Amino acid sequence: MPVRRLATQVPYRDPEAVEPSASGLVPVGVQRGYDDDRHGARNNPDAERHVAELLAAYRRAGLPVVHVGRETVEPGSPFHPNRPGVAFKPAAAPADDEPVVTDRGGGVFLGTDLESRLRTAGVERPVLVGFTTDRRVSTAARTASALGFDPYVVDDATVAFDRELDGTRYVAEQTHRVALAQLSGAAATVVETATLLAALERRA
Repeated sequence: MPVRRLATQVPYRDPEAVEPSASGLVPVGVQRGYDDDRHGARNNPDAERHVAELLAAYRRAGLPVVHVGRETVEPGSPFHPNRPGVAFKPAAAPADDEPVVTDRGGGVFLGTDLESRLRTAGVERPVLVGFTTDRRVSTAARTASALGFDPYVVDDATVAFDRELDGTRYVAEQTHRVALAQLSGAAATVVETATLLAALERRA
């Protein structure tokens, strides 16, 4: 069981205190379907580039990578298995030897073998990136924490969209920051791509 060292600063920027050993990269829902206009405005336009940088670094380090794809049978959804939106974006395309777990609506852990894959690979610190910060990524972090993992969430490699409630619009960056603030120190350590890349370089 990992030693829980959740940092409360958002984001955490000290590479010497970030521990990439026993970590594994978990890209969540980095798929073409999120380019659909129905999702509205987003933040972090460079998120896909950061995901690609982290994928390259984890592959070079020989650390585990487990991809999570989203699928739904909802008619008209861009994530229907027969729609092009279900495909992974080029920046996050799985390598031939990297496993893919499919989230069909219950979350990345519920009804999938993600937990067993992570434990078999010796992952104690799942590093979560992808879509969306306030929904699937946040749920994944909270579930991972409840299962005894020590999750990291990468601030600039996750994406949120504008949300609306009772006629009030919450812009994507606001939604993103609030979600990270709620996770930080409670369910996850929030880091930046550069911090994690530096920590991985130190490990090499």
